[in-house]
Amino acid sequence: MTENPDPFVTKDPPVRVPLTFEKVLAAAAMAALCLITLGNVIARYLTNYSFAFTEEFSIALMVVVTLLGAGIATAADRQIRIVFFTSLLPRTAEKIAEVIASLATMAMFGLLVWLGARLVWDEYRFEVTSPGLGEPQWIYTAALPLLSLAVIARAIGHLIRVLRAKRRPSHDLIEPL
Repeated sequence: MTENPDPFVTKDPPVRVPLTFEKVLAAAAMAALCLITLGNVIARYLTNYSFAFTEEFSIALMVVVTLLGAGIATAADRQIRIVFFTSLLPRTAEKIAEVIASLATMAMFGLLVWLGARLVWDEYRFEVTSPGLGEPQWIYTAALPLLSLAVIARAIGHLIRVLRAKRRPSHDLIEPL
């Protein structure tokens, strides 16, 4: 019995930097998000007061989890795609579609790096503080360009694997009903 008992669990691709780093960070951020939310709910029910400042941490953690998930999905070749149509293409055209998709991913996250870095600089320069705690806002915003750079690095690694591949990628086909 060599088949995987759970068809939704896939192996990580052969990458130079293991995906474990992103997975552990994402799990820690999600755990922190759950604990913050749980603490807020318990405090609200016991005291009728809400910890409004926890919203700042929650939003920052959600951005971190989203970008880490994007990096994992990019490296593991699990991006949203229309495999039904690309699987109908010849091998060369399918490879070109993969390259275009990887370049588009890099361009989009490159824009996030550029615009996010400008936003961080503006928040630092104008000494913007967070509304709840009065902390420097750029500390929260810095995750956007930094983790977008990590997604670009994962997209570059994926592009290299696509260009080196000699066979069709094994995408999960979703059959029409």
